[in-house]
Amino acid sequence: MGTRRYDPERRQRIIDAAIRVVGSKGIAGLSHRSVAREADVPLGSTTYHFKTLDELMVAALRQANEGFAKVVAAHHALADAGSDLPAELAELLGEWLAGDRVGVELEYELYLAALRRPALRPVAAEWCEELAEVVARRTDPVTARALVALLDGISLQVLLTGGEYDAAYTREMLARLIP
Repeated sequence: MGTRRYDPERRQRIIDAAIRVVGSKGIAGLSHRSVAREADVPLGSTTYHFKTLDELMVAALRQANEGFAKVVAAHHALADAGSDLPAELAELLGEWLAGDRVGVELEYELYLAALRRPALRPVAAEWCEELAEVVARRTDPVTARALVALLDGISLQVLLTGGEYDAAYTREMLARLIP
């Protein structure tokens, strides 16, 4: 064997591979070995970059959360005091759910994995906290948390039932929570 070549992309390839493994086999299929195989890197590489599976899952969840954060950031009207906040939030959720469904399901699978893996909890809560912060600027912290909880519940119901997302219903329910 020659000298080890410098591979600055390897850590990212491992994270991407972990996301693909969870997407195809679920959390149960995630192991250093399955990720190494998917990323086409030596097993030692995955354990070098991520000592534990929890560390790898945290990195994957953080990357998955970025997808939702981008949707939130693109909704400039959320910050506009003159906009219809329930309509903006209903539209935001619709956009996210209309995106890559596999990606959305994967985010939720990683998010719910935090139930059994305490190391994931702070990262799992990040998307809720970030959205609540944005919404609190238009309402108050308590109302913002309630609105985010409602959005979370509606998302989960849509994903679990395979049903269609109903933006009008979501807007109406959100409006009921805003004093």
